[in-house]
Amino acid sequence: MGSAFDSLTTVLFPADCRVCGQPLSEFTLLPVCNSCWNDLPAQTGALCVRCGESLAHPVAPEIGADKGGALDVGLCRICRAAAPPFEKAVAHGVYADKLRTLVHLLKYDGMEGVAGRLGALAAEQVLEVEGLPQELVVAPVPLWPGKRRQRGFNQAELLARGAVAAMQMRRPEMRVRLVAGALERRRATESQAGLSPHERRANVRGAFFVPKPAAVDGQDVLLIDDIYTTGATARACTQALKSAGARRVWVATVARAQREDALVGAAAVQDVEIPMEQDVALWDAQGRNGSRGH
Repeated sequence: MGSAFDSLTTVLFPADCRVCGQPLSEFTLLPVCNSCWNDLPAQTGALCVRCGESLAHPVAPEIGADKGGALDVGLCRICRAAAPPFEKAVAHGVYADKLRTLVHLLKYDGMEGVAGRLGALAAEQVLEVEGLPQELVVAPVPLWPGKRRQRGFNQAELLARGAVAAMQMRRPEMRVRLVAGALERRRATESQAGLSPHERRANVRGAFFVPKPAAVDGQDVLLIDDIYTTGATARACTQALKSAGARRVWVATVARAQREDALVGAAAVQDVEIPMEQDVALWDAQGRNGSRGH
């Protein structure tokens, strides 16, 4: 009966998969075929133990040495230059191919139904984190209210709901609580797309705050977003959360945009911008000051 129904609906309501373009062979509320859902590989290879940056490119001996001459094994150049305020950032896969298309279907085409399965992919990575606490407040990265009204939803919040549902199903002993309004944006920011790492940091500096600090005070927080690119948003949100009293912050995204040099080798290593000590200090101070008084 089910097969006959699928065949009938395929004939009466023909549709193609929005990812690969092939005709759908069965009835589904989401126009994405099973083949595409099953072809979303997790990241492989050596990754930075803090931010998840690929360590595929060769590292010059002097780059990894700290002031005492020891090698920071497992850290990328950015995390060695300026350790992020969060404990660890994880992502399911590289922001490319089918995963990129699915994120775009959610974010720009309004296909909210894909958020549950994408959020579950992020949750799988979170549950693999060593030492993850059994109680977590889950906070989605917020949109500026005007942007949310224009889009009709916050994709990070939808992903967070999917992640929470998956975590509760997989680990019912965990106490995972979604606080959708844990963070707010105090001002509109430019789209991060196309900005340099320095411009991204400046763009979100002081942009986030915690309207009700009691919701995160003394809590371990899981920050959820769709894509991790340079980490500027994750750092700014984490700083706001910790300024409001959060104990520790983890970051989880569906996708991780890997820098080209990390994927193809050492040819572009010298082009990766590393935050200078003065810039990091300024960013840190302004980020903290911008988060006070809420």
